[in-house]
Amino acid sequence: MPFAETGIPDLLVYEPRVFGDDRGYFFESYNESAFRAEGVEIRFVQDNQARSTYGVVRGLHFQKDPFSQTKLIRALEGTILDVVVDLRKGSPAYGQVFSIELSAANKKQLLVPQGFAHGYSVISDTAEVMYKCDNFYNKEAEGGLAFNDPALAIDWRVPVDKMILSGKDLQHPTLANCVHGFTFKR
Repeated sequence: MPFAETGIPDLLVYEPRVFGDDRGYFFESYNESAFRAEGVEIRFVQDNQARSTYGVVRGLHFQKDPFSQTKLIRALEGTILDVVVDLRKGSPAYGQVFSIELSAANKKQLLVPQGFAHGYSVISDTAEVMYKCDNFYNKEAEGGLAFNDPALAIDWRVPVDKMILSGKDLQHPTLANCVHGFTFKR
């Protein structure tokens, strides 16, 4: 099975089968039929790509309904620490943090469902990240969660004095003050 459970409902790690030989390697980074065969039915409509240097912390971001997004995230180059927080009220994992190293070398991908705040830190010299989304970006629906919320105690694996953040990412509220409207659906 290409999907590994994380202990948080609906949050999955996708590990594609990689075929390598003396020429290099080949793998399917996404195949709708393969995902559907595993019960993951998502229609992706937008791909995003970002390049960053060591110490960049992006997040924690989400889009409010009806523009919330499921994301499939991977590193094309370098290594990131990908971090998500379950914001779905009623979820057995509400407020829990999950992090995973995604790299060009390990080729793992994280499937993040709607209702999560998402971010990452660059822990290599540079990193290029690509993610698929099942809903279009909408500026008015932007939301965020404080990257340094003490209640979350996220270790971004970058020293605070080396972190590079946007002004916007320094302004997000803590989990206790975050308004989002997500609910857990089972």
